[in-house]
Amino acid sequence: MKIFEYKEIWLRNASVMNDFMEIEHGFECLNAAYKNNKELVKKTLSNLFSDIPEKLENLFNLWLPHLRTETYIASVSEHGSQAVDSDEDMIGRLSMWRAYGGTTGVAVVMNNGPFLRPSDALGAFTSPVAYLSQKTFESEFLKMLSKIQSNSVELRKLGEEVIINCIFEAYRSAVLCTKHPGFHEEREWRVIFCPTYENSARLIPEFRTIDGIPQKIFKLPLKNVPAEGFFGAEIPELVERVIIGPTQFPYAIREAMIARLSECGLADARGKLVVSDIPLRN
Repeated sequence: MKIFEYKEIWLRNASVMNDFMEIEHGFECLNAAYKNNKELVKKTLSNLFSDIPEKLENLFNLWLPHLRTETYIASVSEHGSQAVDSDEDMIGRLSMWRAYGGTTGVAVVMNNGPFLRPSDALGAFTSPVAYLSQKTFESEFLKMLSKIQSNSVELRKLGEEVIINCIFEAYRSAVLCTKHPGFHEEREWRVIFCPTYENSARLIPEFRTIDGIPQKIFKLPLKNVPAEGFFGAEIPELVERVIIGPTQFPYAIREAMIARLSECGLADARGKLVVSDIPLRN
């Protein structure tokens, strides 16, 4: 209701979210793959420019503390995938209701355009999460090295600085967007902002107390910036529908949601709110 009222979502620091250890999992996967193949990494990268291995390692070590403590995230779950039973499209996913639904939860089904269109309007980026063990991560890491080797001639044309920045971004994404395969059913996407790394004139810092913990958040306004390629983020076009429940009070919640979404300009709000009939006992 507050998302609809204030037309914003909050990005919270990873250190106070249940995702913090999953960022550590990403780092541990990268660290293990790097250490297990350190000589191959050095050989591959120094074949491009002799100083890249040392410069890249120093750059990553410099930024690692910031990735751990100055990363702000909003998490969503991919919905309506072809790989999923079509029933989920109307009733939601039982595991997500159990984990995040509470006793009066709703699932806001969003159109995915703002997540997929390339834009620098917010200074934040979106990414799907990769669910990898250390073994499967290392396999992907070796594929990356192999591709660097096979494209070395073309890569050298880009110059040393561009190559270092690109590989650093790959390392950073690996840390921030790799989770244990046991969470695979969540099919998570993340909206990620690192204020010490990226500037943003549109994400608004604020201090809030959440569950008794005073903390800094960043508010992401649900507002289009069409001149910079960011659109489809305002509620009437963002919200496809809302799934309510499982809850003891679905119809009271539905009427309140219909009123609030109608105020936001959502056409046919009544037709876009459905009640899940999953028999979940809280």
